[in-house]
Amino acid sequence: MTFKKATWPRKLRSQEWFGGTSRDHIYHRSWMKNQGLPADLFDGRPVIGICNTWSELTPCNAHLRDLAQRVKHGIYEAGGLPLEFPVFSPGESSLRPTAMMYRNLCAMDVEEALRANPLDGVVLMVGCDKTTPALMMGAASVDIPAIAVTGGPMLSGQWRGQTLGSGTALWQMSEMVKSGELNQTDFLDAEQAMSRSPGSCNTMGTASSMASMVEALGMALSGNAAIPAVDSRRRVMAQLTGRRIVDMVKDDLKPSDILTRNAFENAIRTNGAIGGSTNAVIHLLAIAGRIGVDLTLEDWDRLGRDIPTIVNLMPSGQHLMEDFYYAGGLPVVLKSLLDGGKLHADALTVSGQSIAEDIGDVQNWNEDVIRPVEQALTQQGGIAVLKGNLAPNGAVIKPSAASPHLMQHTGRAVVFEDIDDYKARINDDALDVDETCIMVMKNCGPRGYPGMAEVGNMGLPPKVLKKGIKDMVRISDARMSGTAYGTVVLHTSPEAAMGGPLAIVQNGDMIEIDVANRRLHLDLSQEEIERRLSGWVAPVGRPVSGYARLFHDHVEGADKGADFDFLTGSRGHAVPRDSH
Repeated sequence: MTFKKATWPRKLRSQEWFGGTSRDHIYHRSWMKNQGLPADLFDGRPVIGICNTWSELTPCNAHLRDLAQRVKHGIYEAGGLPLEFPVFSPGESSLRPTAMMYRNLCAMDVEEALRANPLDGVVLMVGCDKTTPALMMGAASVDIPAIAVTGGPMLSGQWRGQTLGSGTALWQMSEMVKSGELNQTDFLDAEQAMSRSPGSCNTMGTASSMASMVEALGMALSGNAAIPAVDSRRRVMAQLTGRRIVDMVKDDLKPSDILTRNAFENAIRTNGAIGGSTNAVIHLLAIAGRIGVDLTLEDWDRLGRDIPTIVNLMPSGQHLMEDFYYAGGLPVVLKSLLDGGKLHADALTVSGQSIAEDIGDVQNWNEDVIRPVEQALTQQGGIAVLKGNLAPNGAVIKPSAASPHLMQHTGRAVVFEDIDDYKARINDDALDVDETCIMVMKNCGPRGYPGMAEVGNMGLPPKVLKKGIKDMVRISDARMSGTAYGTVVLHTSPEAAMGGPLAIVQNGDMIEIDVANRRLHLDLSQEEIERRLSGWVAPVGRPVSGYARLFHDHVEGADKGADFDFLTGSRGHAVPRDSH
């Protein structure tokens, strides 16, 4: 694709605030000058927002203040005026009931900040799981020139000669404690080793998956996704990003020019190749909805079905993000897809070039980390979308993280009505469950939890773990962490709290999962399903007020990205009416 650059110089959006001699123009400039800004900074040069999700309550993003300074250097070098501002920062590790509940709030914050302020372009400072899609959603809704820079993954965990992957090691060790393979003292000793530097998860969890999605979409500079947070090259990337956004404003290169259907297809295939998080499904659906691209679950299944997973990273494989970067990072993966005819080569990126031009002649420096296609972890690595009478609108599973022997399985349902019911009963040796059963959890979807928490990878019952069993089929309307693993069916839609068929599953019902044939079937007649649904009563009350009320009333299903029904479509960046 050849991008037609806008004529420069031209009057910029920020000049509606700063570019004149009226009382209102003087009002806007004079207050900005109390920060010690020289007058010539308002002479028509691009004003660039630095949208920062820095927060000490979001540990993955706690280093973004320093990175923002590097972005500022780049903006000044390219002749722009950088203005940093904070937005709501949904931190994955601390927010309750779940950070996902606040992704849309953050996206609204970003959108309104960009539209209401005198900004010509924006650098999106992202990192922790929900901050990346939230900032992308907000920027897509406003459609001024935008570019993302990621905080980067933390260093690999090291403990007693073992390499620990953030999140993945936590789930593994927790199960080992329950099975008696690891004592609590050693588990606590490993805690500090799991997170030994600034940055986000060092596995191919949701943070790294979404960083890869942003690069594959063309919304970040090539190579951005994998540089470790503490590597000096991460600072270089931030500074180059600051330089680039100024030129993007001059060229009028906007998200709507980049976020095309071809870009989303590239990202979906990339997610399969990297063994990316199931959360990417929801987030890309939401971003596509904001920019006006008609993306569906069927697209995820169709485009990802024949994509081999070639990145050998936890939780699907063995290595961590540090190793991925040293091996060549995402450009090597994109080159593999390109060589295999699985990438739209002419898709435009923030560089102003096509994605194929960005990739260039990259080299794979470690074929155990980024494998040749013929040595892939799995030849069917994309997210699989299952449908049937249990999930009329679809459910998802990550084949690269599942157990092959369970990909076709029929089992007796062991039902938990919600997460509290699960926690109350899972450790009871009297629980009627064995490894052939299918664990089912309800009321953990977007409306039901509320917010759709990452609880879908239910820990197995201790009585099963003690037999040496490591995996069982689990089904819910919840999400799971991108660092998690197992034969876990997620995002079952419609969710139980909205009266989906999942709501009426009972203990003892037989359920069939057949990933190869994309089938998820509850072994009941349609008449029996309808009979049970007719007697179903919603278990979750409507919140009285506040954001929880807004969320409950307007959140859409997981199959539509769990965005708010009134936020789909780009609303543009018209200058608000001056009130002075």
